[in-house]
Formats: sequence, C-alpha cells, structure tokens
Amino acid sequence: MLSQLSKKGTVRFVYSPDLPVKQVYLAGSFNNWKLITMKRKQKGLYALELNISKGWHEYKFIIDGVWQSDPENTDTARNPLGTINSVVIVR
Repeated sequence: MLSQLSKKGTVRFVYSPDLPVKQVYLAGSFNNWKLITMKRKQKGLYALELNISKGWHEYKFIIDGVWQSDPENTDTARNPLGTINSVVIVR
C-alpha cells in the first residue's frame, strides 16, 4: 500500500505480510532499482517514507529475496522481464 503525504513529494510505502517474514526491501525506478530496507513497525507492518520527484515511478517489494508487486496497489505496468511492477505517480 502507498499513500502520498501532505509534504510535497513524500510517499509512504507500506507492506503488510500475511505470514512472518525476515526482511523487506523496496526498489524502484526512483532510485535505479537499488534496495532500500523497510523498517518493521507495529503489528508486523513494514513501512518507509521517501521524497520522490514528480512523475511516473515503478516499484516492487523484495520479501525475503523474492521480488513482488504491491498487493494493495492496483496501478501496475508490465516490465521488460514480462512481470508486473507497481506504479506511483507523484504530482
């Protein structure tokens, strides 16, 4: 799940696993697909707030080494590998 916060360009990414996980990362076109560690919060949620430039950005979560799109975000795009990326548009 993601949400744009009141601060311009700030996006909050949240991953809520169904099962226990050891590590969750975020990677996207906004940072050349480099892994960023998401912090574990209460109730097993993982969250991260980032300042992202305006525009269309694709991203994925990496859960215990497995890349997956955001299950809470219906905005998606097919990537060159034939899989689906999640999309966030910062206005």
